[in-house]
Amino acid sequence: MCKKFLCLFLLIVVLLPHLSLAQQQDSIMAGPEFQPDSLYQHQPENIKRHYKGLLLVPATFIVYGVASLGVNGLKGVNNHVKEEIYLEGSRKVHHIDNYLQYAPGLVVYGLNIAGIKGKNNFGDRTAIYAMANIIMGSTVTVTKHLTHEKRPDGSNYLSFPSGHTATAFAAAEFMMREYQDVSIWYGVAGYAMAATTGYLRMSNNRHWFGDIVAGAGVGILSTELAYYLYPSVKRIFQPKKTDLANVILPTYQQGAFGLSMVHTFR
Repeated sequence: MCKKFLCLFLLIVVLLPHLSLAQQQDSIMAGPEFQPDSLYQHQPENIKRHYKGLLLVPATFIVYGVASLGVNGLKGVNNHVKEEIYLEGSRKVHHIDNYLQYAPGLVVYGLNIAGIKGKNNFGDRTAIYAMANIIMGSTVTVTKHLTHEKRPDGSNYLSFPSGHTATAFAAAEFMMREYQDVSIWYGVAGYAMAATTGYLRMSNNRHWFGDIVAGAGVGILSTELAYYLYPSVKRIFQPKKTDLANVILPTYQQGAFGLSMVHTFR
């Protein structure tokens, strides 16, 4: 039984430093005057340092996953994990992973409804989450068709990377980013749900271990890219404020009609 939970444990342990690093760096960047709806007023130097640190974990995950497609030693790890989790397990198919993948994202909205406010307002966080899923979904779909990796159960050739896991980790990163200033344990809970999703995908014999690791990397990276790109996208679609306004009005004074212009600075 302990061996079956080894992958889940390792995924959570590996990601804990990432959670701590993100919380610490964002707290430094935000400062004491941090406002929930003004997340994006960071100095360029801080943004560069922040994202260099955060991108290391998902990049490592993706590199490992890609390497598992061709490196014999890592293919052996895939087979060993399948033996431990699926072949020696009950082989009972669970469907909870179809719903658990969305749980961290739903929890974010549930917490806001409960009065526990996150970092962004409803509009901003919804736009960010939508962008993250668009980036993640398109990346997973294209990669699946390019790699043409056969699933462990032999059902098709769309194994790499795991879409369920990518969705779950994108949501977990979203939850972590929104609530890291409230408590790091929100992020830990989100990642625990995401790791459980990945474990269930292997337990259902739908994915190799390398698929799960790569999916986690794609999910995290997609959300980070969404947070990074959103300020620029928002500025493009946000109405521009004019500096002044001119209003021309008809006038009538002492029996004579005329026009007057009112010039207003904003």
